[in-house]
Amino acid sequence: MYKSLADAIQDAEATGRTLSQAALDAESADQGRSVEDIRAVLARALAVMRGAIHQGMVGDLYSASGLVGGDAAKLRAGPPGPLAGTLFRDVLARALAVQEVNAAMGVIVAAPTAGGAGVLPAVLTGLAASHNFSDDKLVDSLATAGLIGAVIAERASLSGAEGGCQAETGAGAAMAAGSATELLGGTPSQAGHAIALTMQGMLGLVCDPLGGLVELPCVFRNATGAAIALAGIEMALAGVTFAIPVDEVIDVMGEIGREMDVRYRETAGGGLAATPTGRRLAKERLYQIKRGG
Repeated sequence: MYKSLADAIQDAEATGRTLSQAALDAESADQGRSVEDIRAVLARALAVMRGAIHQGMVGDLYSASGLVGGDAAKLRAGPPGPLAGTLFRDVLARALAVQEVNAAMGVIVAAPTAGGAGVLPAVLTGLAASHNFSDDKLVDSLATAGLIGAVIAERASLSGAEGGCQAETGAGAAMAAGSATELLGGTPSQAGHAIALTMQGMLGLVCDPLGGLVELPCVFRNATGAAIALAGIEMALAGVTFAIPVDEVIDVMGEIGREMDVRYRETAGGGLAATPTGRRLAKERLYQIKRGG
């Protein structure tokens, strides 16, 4: 697999392939498996993603602590808001849905992690619903997303405990931005700019879960991460470019994560988790969980 997105983009464009084709060919060579086998694995992942979105959108799901739940259904039931269209609201609802299922101990695809798993399926399936993309196209998009995630893991981190939320939700947003840009007809270079434009907006984002639970603010950060990904996609497809190369943006994300105070890396020692209300809610809700609700 590629160790830099610049190499992947250059290789894809030099050979007239998409990033998804380059990713599938590279993975096939690395794993000694056929492209068809890899696509079948991705198709199963897509089915799980859709199942989580459906469960979260139609169900009245709440976490064991009661801190989060029911908000995806609220967004789905309401009319489009005054600031954006139906697609934007739908993507936000889908991101919340996946994370509410995760918080309720349901089945999701940890892409790139459980804490950041709402962004990618929300953006891709939301676009599929609005643009009538086929499952084959979405499988291609998941291959592209996998390539992006693998490079981020290689050059930086996908762990909130190592790099803060920028490494989880930020990586998920980058994966969504790059793969969706290609899904919408963008070039590999445009996908690279979408990734950079998205990730630069999430640099420094801390991981500060109340009580150490992957609930608050994690659920809502997936929705805002999806919104930032949509912004990156829109700009890149319009021809907007980012002056810092995408691999350098990823590298600096890793650098920021390594220098981040441990309080802001999934320990619940700082940020929102350390506010008076955050500490009170965590104490109350953890007691509730111990009592069995």
